[in-house]
Amino acid sequence: MDRPHGIAARMGSWSARHRWTAVGGWVLLVILALAVGSMAGRVDVSGGEGMPGESGRVMKLLDDVGIEDPAGETVLIQAKGKGVTASDPAFRSAVDGVIKAVQGTGQVTEVTSPYDTKTISADQRSALVQFDMRGDPDKAADHVQPVLDAVEKAQGEHKDLLIEQFGDASGQKAFDDAFGDDFQQAEYSALPVALGILLIAFGALVAALLPVLLAMTAFLATSGLVAVVSHAVHMSDTANSVMLLVGLAVGVDYCLFYLRREREERAAGRDAQTALRIAAATSGRAILVSGFTVIVAMAGMLFTGIAEFKAMGLATLLVVAVAMIGSVTVLPALLSLLGERVEKGRLPFLGRIKRESNGESRFWRAVLSRVLRKPMLSVALAGGVLIAVAVPAVGMNTANLTLDQEFGNSLPIVAAYEHMDEAFPGGPSPAQVAVKADDINAAPVRAAIEDFRAEAVAKGASKGPVKVAFHDRENLAVIEVPLTGGSDEAKSEKSLNILRDTVRPDTLDKADGIIDAPIGGSTAMSKDFNDKLGSAVTPVFAFVVVFAFLLMLMSFRSLTIAITSIVLNLLSVGAAYGVLTAIFQHGWGAGLVGAEGVGAIVSWLPLFLFVILFGLSMDYHVFVVSRIREARMAGRTTKDAVVHGVVTTAGVVTSAAVIMVAVFAIFGTLSMQSMKQMGVGLAAAVLIDATIIRGVLLPAVMSLLGERNWYLPRWLQWLPDLTHDEPAAAAAPAAGVEPAAGVEPAAGVEPEPEHKSVAAR
Repeated sequence: MDRPHGIAARMGSWSARHRWTAVGGWVLLVILALAVGSMAGRVDVSGGEGMPGESGRVMKLLDDVGIEDPAGETVLIQAKGKGVTASDPAFRSAVDGVIKAVQGTGQVTEVTSPYDTKTISADQRSALVQFDMRGDPDKAADHVQPVLDAVEKAQGEHKDLLIEQFGDASGQKAFDDAFGDDFQQAEYSALPVALGILLIAFGALVAALLPVLLAMTAFLATSGLVAVVSHAVHMSDTANSVMLLVGLAVGVDYCLFYLRREREERAAGRDAQTALRIAAATSGRAILVSGFTVIVAMAGMLFTGIAEFKAMGLATLLVVAVAMIGSVTVLPALLSLLGERVEKGRLPFLGRIKRESNGESRFWRAVLSRVLRKPMLSVALAGGVLIAVAVPAVGMNTANLTLDQEFGNSLPIVAAYEHMDEAFPGGPSPAQVAVKADDINAAPVRAAIEDFRAEAVAKGASKGPVKVAFHDRENLAVIEVPLTGGSDEAKSEKSLNILRDTVRPDTLDKADGIIDAPIGGSTAMSKDFNDKLGSAVTPVFAFVVVFAFLLMLMSFRSLTIAITSIVLNLLSVGAAYGVLTAIFQHGWGAGLVGAEGVGAIVSWLPLFLFVILFGLSMDYHVFVVSRIREARMAGRTTKDAVVHGVVTTAGVVTSAAVIMVAVFAIFGTLSMQSMKQMGVGLAAAVLIDATIIRGVLLPAVMSLLGERNWYLPRWLQWLPDLTHDEPAAAAAPAAGVEPAAGVEPAAGVEPEPEHKSVAAR
């Protein structure tokens, strides 16, 4: 046997010859990575690090001096009718009852009466009892239930008044109770769903288990590696969830590509060793090209400058790298060990269908014959449909969703927030000013703080009350400013701009002894995050597109294929954006996916989707185009190579796409609108990509271009040639071995004479 050509072929050949070493090495890698990761521990993104701009500086100032904001809680006491006011005895009795009830739980501290803090609305119908939860604020949600019960009891004793609680701990508890289990169930459901689809795809239990086994071991190994890396680039739970999704998607995809090709070659009459060698040289190479393309796309997140995105980018590119390495090393070793036993646990009916179809898709062959009969019309129709679908994205409105947009009326806590915000605009989520001074008690500093409080109200940024907490030992003061506009994002940002651009320069900035006075809070976080994200869009898009283009150019030695690859992927992403905008912003067909038209797309989603989708789309594209190029290099015409490449990959691409659509759709069933948007966006994009793009547009465009598909101008000949990793061609069956029954050449393609077999060439 000739020495294998290319990295993938050599790795697969070595693994097949040293199978126990390869399998043992992989198991050892997973165990060591988990052990080292467990010992190192994962370091997560801190509050100050996670937010950009001034809001991040506020958190960092508090973190640096060791001031940890307690979990604050607020109880609203509000008259239901117009006759009762805060000065009435019944109202005062309710306030006293709430204070006594929450203090009696032993879980709270710093309880304040609205009559002392002047937190009574202008119409005298509403008042706020405020307090902090004892202990670690991160664990406050775990012991807030007795306080909630006490407030509920007070409501029962004063039915003529509305008594509701909202705050950091109660909000987190409501979220955890409603969606914590929801998230876990979605993640746990992904594996059985993927396994069920793989059973249908392969018709055999062992073959179906291999992709899931590879994907999960890759995820486990990466979890350990991520814990180590997190000491340099901090991680998060969100990054871990995204890593699981992407790891499952690419791990299953890569294994599908490899396993399907190996089975196809054995069905064609090749011995197990030759079939494995061909699979390593063809699908193995496609996996390497695809993996590096996905890694490049994920690396784009590192350029956002946002800690959460950097964590997601690094975690996902690591899991893709590990899955890619496992696919070209341990997978061939396992296939060599299992041999025919990979067909164990065969489902009789499905197994027979798989053997008779030989991996080719009759459905896509029928579609393809019509597409290639009139390729220009196919391009016009498919391209026109995708452009029409993408049009709504032109008016996409991105925003950080408010509580009512995110959760609707599904949580009682949302109603409490809205009632408080209506009575005390900005009260539930005030702006926060961290004043750092040489001496916080110096007269000029104190005077400047008082001027700031007065000017914030005078300039219309707040209706008050503006509260200040002094931390003498740390020489720090924290000012809380309820912003006029409340939950109305546009109006609150206008108030924030008044504070930053007018009030602060006229007061705090002029005082001697003040070192820094950044302004944060939830509105500031939203604005700073969106500003930073907006500035990152262009460099991230440019990085991903340019490097993906160069990688495709070097991998296929074709300027035409590199350009069409980028254009088709951008068209796929644009269509996904259009679907998102139509459903969640305009509400068109929102009921079909159990969604609501919330009027906006969550601000982080477009960039996140672009990076994820661009990477995952390249998975399919590289696999299909690699098969087309392989057939073309074997002597077929471009049109015949397109037919052969598409119909022989349609089954695996469809199976992989169905798995991803199903997994992403699970997240589309969550009640949180942001998670629903992510799930629907990813599922729609993958569905569009695997059908209209790969099944219609790609073959039609390549058919129209003909031999121009393989064009590389002379002035680009200097580029590194990565096509050396391709096999010289797939070896023909050994002499005297007939192809398996039912195996026919692609439509319109005559079988090649024996003397022109790939092995001979």
